[in-house]
Amino acid sequence: MTAITRVHARQILDSRSNPTIEVDVTLSSGALGRAAVPSGASTGEHEAIELRDGENAFGGQGVLRTVERVNTEIAFALKGRQAADQAEVDHALIELDGTANKARLGANATVGVSMAIARARAEEAGIPLWKMLEAGQPAPLLPMPMLNVVNGGAHADNGIDFQEYMIVPIGAFSFAHGLQMAAETYQALKRALKSRGLAVSVGDEGGFAPLLESNEAALELLVESIEQAGYRAGEDLSIAIDPAASEFHSNDAYHLAADGRTLSAAEIVAYWEQLVGRYPIISIEDGMAEDDWTGWAELTQRLGERMQLIGDDVFVTNPAILRRGIEAGVANSILIKLNQIGTVTETLEAVEIARTAGYRAVISHRSGETEDTFIADLAVGTAVGQIKTGAPARSERVAKYNRLLRIEEELGNAVRFADRI
Repeated sequence: MTAITRVHARQILDSRSNPTIEVDVTLSSGALGRAAVPSGASTGEHEAIELRDGENAFGGQGVLRTVERVNTEIAFALKGRQAADQAEVDHALIELDGTANKARLGANATVGVSMAIARARAEEAGIPLWKMLEAGQPAPLLPMPMLNVVNGGAHADNGIDFQEYMIVPIGAFSFAHGLQMAAETYQALKRALKSRGLAVSVGDEGGFAPLLESNEAALELLVESIEQAGYRAGEDLSIAIDPAASEFHSNDAYHLAADGRTLSAAEIVAYWEQLVGRYPIISIEDGMAEDDWTGWAELTQRLGERMQLIGDDVFVTNPAILRRGIEAGVANSILIKLNQIGTVTETLEAVEIARTAGYRAVISHRSGETEDTFIADLAVGTAVGQIKTGAPARSERVAKYNRLLRIEEELGNAVRFADRI
């Protein structure tokens, strides 16, 4: 059996010019797996811990200490260990850390190693990464893309409260077709902004970050842009939003600064219901704050039968928290982020728990990304049918979409596309 012979990490830069970790894992066969770790700006309170140096370099954001942990303690523990079983190696990482939230070694260390091992195993087997990640599901399935074309909240300095406004090409007949529809709408949106004299600079995820008079103004722009691109809003392309409500929740109230409003939990549920009635919104992510479980239950009761309600900050890709949410009737979908939990195995477990419970799962990037395309293969291999990885702009976002285009081409007649959410 093939053993791990080398584990080596280095400090690289992410898309926000902050340091992050890249890990190489070499097997005795010579197979090499490499993975780069993303980082979030809007993070859930219960996420696994990302460790930073906290010193002068890079404003305290350096990761050299975590790199050193990988190159010494983790490398020593894994060298010589058989790599055939991903779960076994990942559980060794979990036990080595010894905390509930990866606080000792850092989730940025463990997830980088875990991803690199998966890549090395795929390389050794001579198969694409998505096939290594199938986990017994009826893969391959190309996902429906959700593209963040207007950035706000923690992802842009423009005064908009909602973090992401996404377009979803529900009328597409293939992934390539859906990406084309979205890119054409993105360009139409750019023209619409220019015609109003608004800036077309972009936020962290490639979406435009214009100064708008209200949160709802962005929804109006999206509907107009879909139609200007020659499509029908609600039939060819729909809208998904990620308000990231934890970011504007305090003292048991929701503060919409862009609209000059402060709402109770019941009032913001009613507000989401009103927006869904006025615009072709088919998915809301983090419509309630992460610890507002009562509000989440009410939102799910009111809208859960009509649309997709995604829990991100509330679940943080944590199998135990997801189980609690399912029991409490919270949301009907989960956002899946590898670095929120810290290993490939725990990520796949969260996907399977969601699938068994009838919850949808959406594979997601982070706002601080790299050119690593692991999540594209993860979306195909787990057959969840959805991915969100930013606008069709900025190379760290486009890299994932281009990887999916290649997978679709390679599959040829065997390809399947998730043409709905």
